[in-house]
Amino acid sequence: MFSFGTLIITALICLLGGGALGAVLYKLTDSGSRSKELEERVLRAEDELKRYQQDVSEHFAKTSELVNNLTQSYRDVYEHLANSALKLTTPALSRQILDSANTQLLGSEKTYLSEEHIEAPRDWAPKNGKGQLSEEYGLHDEGEYESPYQYGSSDTYTEETQDDKPDTPTEPPRGAI
Repeated sequence: MFSFGTLIITALICLLGGGALGAVLYKLTDSGSRSKELEERVLRAEDELKRYQQDVSEHFAKTSELVNNLTQSYRDVYEHLANSALKLTTPALSRQILDSANTQLLGSEKTYLSEEHIEAPRDWAPKNGKGQLSEEYGLHDEGEYESPYQYGSSDTYTEETQDDKPDTPTEPPRGAI
């Protein structure tokens, strides 16, 4: 019926086809278990995040409660001291103690900046006076520029003092400015 070669070729084709089908099925079942593993990891991470957020909320609630208790305790101590000062000292001395306690314990309410002089920053130059952006800034009435530096014969310069300043301005060498 069939030749031996045809039988071997058919067997090899079936073997390769079965192997390919097995590999595809393995990948499909493996990716399903892998996706389940990833889903579990995501769920665990979300649970951990929720627990962390809950811990942070509890921490801040407890901190707020403790700060409120501390504030109330401070008020109680202050009231106790004030009442004791009123009972145990003369009225003038008790008023002085209360005034100093108000500034020292509660913090003085000094303002270092006067609110009258605060104004918004300007993005323009004021109209009064000539500023550094004026065309006449640094120029004399004659329109000549008087440099604070005295130029010598070389291109180097030295700063003048009032004693060395000549009566007439010295011309800088050409190309120096």
